[in-house]
Amino acid sequence: MVRHLRESARVDGWVILWSVVLAVLMLGPALARGFVLTYDMVWVPDLALRADFLGVGSSLPRAVPSDAVVALLDEVVPGELLQKLVLLGALVGAGTGAARLLRDLPLSGRLLAVTVFQWNPLVLERLHIGHWPVLIGYAALPWIIVSARTWVRSGRAPLALCLLLPLASLSASAGVAAGLALVLAGVTRRPAQALAVVALAVAANAPWFVAGLLHAGNATTAGAGAQAFALSGEGSIPAPVAALTLGGIWNSEVVPDSRAGLLGWIATVVLLALAAAGARRWWQRTERREAVALLALWGTGYLLAVATWLAPDAAGWLFSTVPGAGLFRDGARSLVLCGPLLVSLVAHGLEPGVRLIAPDPGSRRVFTPVLVVLPAVLLPGALLGAGGSIGAVDYPDSYVAARTTLAREATAGGDLVSLPLSSYRRPSWNADRKVLDPVWRYLPRDYVASDELVVAGVTLPGEDPRVTQVRAALDRATPKARAAALAALGVGVVVTDTTAAGPAPEVAGRRLLDGDLVVVELADPAPVDRRTGWYVAMGAAWAAYVGCLVVGGWLAVVRRTRAR
Repeated sequence: MVRHLRESARVDGWVILWSVVLAVLMLGPALARGFVLTYDMVWVPDLALRADFLGVGSSLPRAVPSDAVVALLDEVVPGELLQKLVLLGALVGAGTGAARLLRDLPLSGRLLAVTVFQWNPLVLERLHIGHWPVLIGYAALPWIIVSARTWVRSGRAPLALCLLLPLASLSASAGVAAGLALVLAGVTRRPAQALAVVALAVAANAPWFVAGLLHAGNATTAGAGAQAFALSGEGSIPAPVAALTLGGIWNSEVVPDSRAGLLGWIATVVLLALAAAGARRWWQRTERREAVALLALWGTGYLLAVATWLAPDAAGWLFSTVPGAGLFRDGARSLVLCGPLLVSLVAHGLEPGVRLIAPDPGSRRVFTPVLVVLPAVLLPGALLGAGGSIGAVDYPDSYVAARTTLAREATAGGDLVSLPLSSYRRPSWNADRKVLDPVWRYLPRDYVASDELVVAGVTLPGEDPRVTQVRAALDRATPKARAAALAALGVGVVVTDTTAAGPAPEVAGRRLLDGDLVVVELADPAPVDRRTGWYVAMGAAWAAYVGCLVVGGWLAVVRRTRAR
């Protein structure tokens, strides 16, 4: 028994070490001092809790509950350190989770599982585009499946699920994937257990779901976005084929060059060959219930992804007609559901694949480690922060001065508007990397931020009605007229980034700060209408979310007491 435990610990140690090495190699310069600011990933030293983060603001709850959780955690852990821990934790959690899902395989198979699940186009591209909540949800999937397996076998809910589900549901799409994985893998014929599984999945997703219901009136998206965000081919690799290896993101700017060339085809052939070699072995060794669950997850994710490529017009109609359907417009994001089955098949295919390549045992000892590292070698664009495209920077002094000035000198209330009224910037201090406007996250005020997107030259209108009203106010003829119109909308501060491209109309008011960031305070902003019913509904949703953690703690105490 002791010998078995030592051997298990040794294997786990190698798995963890390999996962950490891959994570460090992938993040590279992102682990240096400063903040990683890339596309939708905007972290700040101290994120203030705001109405939109709680789901009661005017914009769609795309950052619910992730931003609220970050705003609370960075009161304990500095934002810069917290971001590093989140990125490292997501990558290492993904790799070690894949190995835990395949715990019955030998060390070589588990190490290959780490490589495939952690070093692939989906992980790299979502990291580059800044979708860190998606990465956390992806990393949690194998752990959720393992916990559901334990629940089915023992009849007792693993306490880890009470943390895993809220953690995996930091965004709507990630929460749907996590909840679906738990239900498919954990629901049994025992009514009490089935009810508990569904209740846990619902409670963990309550904040974004309830907020989405409250915003149902403006929760449709432009039909043109279906084509822009559809699953996409990579170079000469067609979209449905790219999706088989977790590629196919819509944004060509974050696709590594190696995926669009010969290496992309080689990687596809190698992974699919290993998956085919391991299919029969996986089916024979996996419990039928879990095998069916993984197949259902894969089928759901692949069909959702390919549907956006196959029928963009129908998808566009759906997104523009059915509130909340736009949750699935980013086709490649659904591929997180395909990861567990892909990694299981490939890992099971290692041994038969090596036997096929190298019949004699001596050669197998050479080819086995080669195949373990081969998926990483075939995706060199993931090395060292996507070849330097992802790095850490410090915020300039103008941001610090603006935050300090607002705290000391602003006397009126009201929300904040950042100009130019556009979604993304390319700040020189961020090495000209594209990033969502950092101003309104850095400054501690409720805000009105543009949600209009430009994708491949196509302008996609946003959904926040207050942005439309603010844009109309900025179109007034004079600075005083603009100031009066903005104040009537509840805007109390206008911050203009003079280094950013785009129109920034002058607004009259008390100028608090000049420089790269110009801060103007408006007189007598109208109170912003916050609906009491929304606070009640979101209070219940947040209670359900936090209740997952409370129930987990309570069960831990009860079980420990009974054990004594």
